[in-house]
Amino acid sequence: TASIQPFFFGLFKGILALFLLEMGLIAASHLPALRRHGIFIIAFGIAMPLAAAVAGAMAGRLLGHTPGGMAVLATLAASASYIAAPAAIRTAVPEANPALSLTASLAVTFPFNIIVGIPLYERLAAYLHG
Repeated sequence: TASIQPFFFGLFKGILALFLLEMGLIAASHLPALRRHGIFIIAFGIAMPLAAAVAGAMAGRLLGHTPGGMAVLATLAASASYIAAPAAIRTAVPEANPALSLTASLAVTFPFNIIVGIPLYERLAAYLHG
């Protein structure tokens, strides 16, 4: 396994970087469409992670997790896979505008979770834990 590890793990980072670059280029090429849907994208990109985080934290509480475990589960539920979700939308609905899903996940939800969400989910977990 030592001989294949550099091959797979070394390539993964490069391929991931190319994939993220492609997603960014696609989103940038469709930016004018955001003028029509901007408010909805921002609202959805904030409201959906909050709702998912509450569900994740409550599931963690029901499963008996510690406050840290509940916060991690809430964060995972709120993030909803920044890479997989836009790719799944592109595959499932080819006629959809990819800039909308990419912008919602990478330009709204991701910064929201990093700046506001994670500290909020930590407080939510502490509150639910008692």
